[in-house]
Amino acid sequence: MDFIKDLKLEKPIVFFDTETTGLDISSDRIISLSVFKFNVDGSREHKQVLINPTIPIKKEAYDVHGISDKDVENCPTFQKLAKSMYTFFEGCDVGGYNNSFFDNQLLQEEFARCGYDYPSPESVQSIDVCTIFKKFEKRDLSTAVKFYCGKEMEDAHNAEADNNATIEVFGAQLNKYEELKGKTVKELSDFCKQDNRVDWAGRIIRDENGDYVWNFGASKGQKIKDNKGFGEWILNKDFPESFKTLIRKILAELD
Repeated sequence: MDFIKDLKLEKPIVFFDTETTGLDISSDRIISLSVFKFNVDGSREHKQVLINPTIPIKKEAYDVHGISDKDVENCPTFQKLAKSMYTFFEGCDVGGYNNSFFDNQLLQEEFARCGYDYPSPESVQSIDVCTIFKKFEKRDLSTAVKFYCGKEMEDAHNAEADNNATIEVFGAQLNKYEELKGKTVKELSDFCKQDNRVDWAGRIIRDENGDYVWNFGASKGQKIKDNKGFGEWILNKDFPESFKTLIRKILAELD
């Protein structure tokens, strides 16, 4: 993976991809996780695991990735892997394909169920290769592989293949666009940002004064410090646990 050699690293970065039981952040689980870790000293580490989600895999998800309940029934649960995975991820920035809109949220939710807060939008930089692609060329991973790498992608929707393809596309993007050359991870992360969001789903953002602002529902546009009651309401409803953890943290900070 020499195509990543020109990336300026101030701390390690992990590119990861997930396959899941479905698309609901609150209730669905990771069943396959591929991780490539790029260290500041140039060394690299890799993990690829199948995970027992403890819940059935939805048919529409199986139709995409082909992983069945039987394939993962004897695999470790995320709970059993959480400590070692958190140690592997801790202190790293993240990268992926469309990760800022899905994979980051789902991984954070899995870790939250096990007592870990990672990856938080305010504590890590996130490079979304899909966002870079859309900003420059305005589409899916297979198309990106063909466009940037000049070849057809094989085994799409396999976490390992998707992650390898994402890293290769990112390397090609660094080489293709002068605007990206020599950038740090933070600069690339800023380029990928959609807005000043505090959580991956963008339910909370910061305004020009740095204040927390509700960005959804009936309270959209209101500062949290002026409407803490909406946060209390959220804590009693069916929202992702990682989001509730963030709400508790913000409310405690504002008290």
